[in-house]
Amino acid sequence: MKQVKLAVIGLGYIGRCHLEKIAMVGNIEIVAVCSRRKQHAQEIAAKYNCRAFTDYRKLLASKVSDAVLIATPHYSHTAIGIDALKAGCHVLVEKPISVHKADCQKLIAAHTNQNQVFAAMFNQRTLGAYKKIKSMIDGGELGKLMRVNWIITDWFRTDAYYSSGSWRATWVGEGGGVLLNQCPHQLDLLQWLCGMPSKVAGFCGLGKHHDIEVEDEVTAYLEFPNGATGVFIASTGEAPGTNRLEICGEKGKVVLEGENLRFSRNEIPCSQFQKTSKEPMAKPRVSEIDIDIEVTSHEDQRAEIIKNFANAILNGEKLIAPAAEGINSVELANAILYSSLTQKPVQLPLNAQTYEAKLQELINNP
Repeated sequence: MKQVKLAVIGLGYIGRCHLEKIAMVGNIEIVAVCSRRKQHAQEIAAKYNCRAFTDYRKLLASKVSDAVLIATPHYSHTAIGIDALKAGCHVLVEKPISVHKADCQKLIAAHTNQNQVFAAMFNQRTLGAYKKIKSMIDGGELGKLMRVNWIITDWFRTDAYYSSGSWRATWVGEGGGVLLNQCPHQLDLLQWLCGMPSKVAGFCGLGKHHDIEVEDEVTAYLEFPNGATGVFIASTGEAPGTNRLEICGEKGKVVLEGENLRFSRNEIPCSQFQKTSKEPMAKPRVSEIDIDIEVTSHEDQRAEIIKNFANAILNGEKLIAPAAEGINSVELANAILYSSLTQKPVQLPLNAQTYEAKLQELINNP
């Protein structure tokens, strides 16, 4: 196989963005598109000279494609993903891979053939800043992690955004708000960099800034197995907003804000210095290091994930974002929301069935 024959299921904004990038990837051929709106599917199929479908099941039955990219609303990711895997297709699914942990488990369990490539669109893993921070943590440059803080409040959304689709910002249509729509990338990066916490306490505002059912503001407290703590703050109602990630370890701290990455490196690890220094108010000497990072657009990030997906199919390249890891960001989102709804801290792993029942309550009584 020299080219991957790819079908795109879901032709909304994100699906169309992916199509533009796929058309530029040399080892992928767009062979089909699928939308429930017949005219929409036909118009886009004509643009890319491929087949049009209005039912993804018929697309899968046609065997026209080797692989599918799923870019539909959240709830349908599970059913379409399972059917595509059972049909023998390689699968690339948009974030989140499912709405709640129980559905994630069902989707991941359907991936029984390891020769099938199953990936998730966590494109921010390709950003130079996060790759650098990941290598610093894994390489021991920060030492034992002590604290992480992420303020990600530059997700400002207008009322027009929420009214642009009937499925948006509803329990039945989207299954959540800022945690499940805007923040899956940050929650994925948080666990990718620091590991999964063992306990969370969430404080969520439901419709605090907009006339919506779901959460549009979140503050969460995290505890990690090694004793480290964290705070995660997100909002779609704050402007101008902030995007600041700070990770502190025994050997120093790394701060990413905007396009600036700085490493404040302790010459002596703080845990060692506090035991050996004879001065009661002394602090370790610190070297301030500004790190050059490559800045890429969202479109280029997505293109890199798509290329990696194709290369994994064609020559076994290691996946940047295996879909099985997508359960972690969903579990974090579910746990934070469940903690807020019950007004109690939640121990991880989260009971998937308990959260699914709570979500069903919200759907029945929005």
